[in-house]
Amino acid sequence: MTTIVDIPWHILALFFSCLVIPLAINSYYQLGIAKDSVISVARMTIQLILVGLYLQYLFELDSLLVNLVWLLVMISIGASSILDKAKLPKSALFLPVFIGLFVGLAPILIILCFAIIKPTPLYNAQYVIPLAGMLLGNSLGGNIIVLQNFYSALEERKSEYEAAIALGASIHYATLPFLRAAVSKSLAPTLASMATSGLVTLPGMMTGQILSGTDPLIAIKYQLMIMIAIFVMISVSTIVTLNLAIKKTIHPHGRVRVRFS
Repeated sequence: MTTIVDIPWHILALFFSCLVIPLAINSYYQLGIAKDSVISVARMTIQLILVGLYLQYLFELDSLLVNLVWLLVMISIGASSILDKAKLPKSALFLPVFIGLFVGLAPILIILCFAIIKPTPLYNAQYVIPLAGMLLGNSLGGNIIVLQNFYSALEERKSEYEAAIALGASIHYATLPFLRAAVSKSLAPTLASMATSGLVTLPGMMTGQILSGTDPLIAIKYQLMIMIAIFVMISVSTIVTLNLAIKKTIHPHGRVRVRFS
């Protein structure tokens, strides 16, 4: 296998000129996303460069305490981003989302490091941080979907929910249909991605490893591992998040304390 081909910074900068294509499409169809596009690209570029420099330091330091603190920061930022995109109040839902992500991430990350990959040391930042990043990154969308669908359904089908409460149903029973539908929708993109992997798409982790010179069969093993891990984490985190959110935002008498905007 060949070694990875480095991309010179000036060549990468020239490649950014391709952005004129989506900007031209935006201008022609008046999509109104030019400003957001420029800001998003600028933020992505700055953030990735800074994170890249920081990860170099983190990998060299390889401290258990620093790794744990960084993981908590990643989960906190992820929880905040989920609520921003879902347009739900952080004051009421930050803790449920944070706990949901943590409970979904921690066990699967421990299994990967202690039983599957077994890096040296077991908390090796070179493995722990990228794995956690992939799991969290893929779980954000699922948690956004589950919260958006649950709370929007409560508003749209308010009469159905209130009728169940009026008839004496418990909060669990009254919200169960909404929970089922929301969780099913949140898992649908991951299931579709898993079903088409290899035939329609070559997943990012596998592609990156192959481009870096890794044997394709080794890359496939890692990709299978990470896809299963992603599916498990999304399943656990969405269920935990939603159950905690229900307890936090719905009064024991049935009144919903937050509104989906």
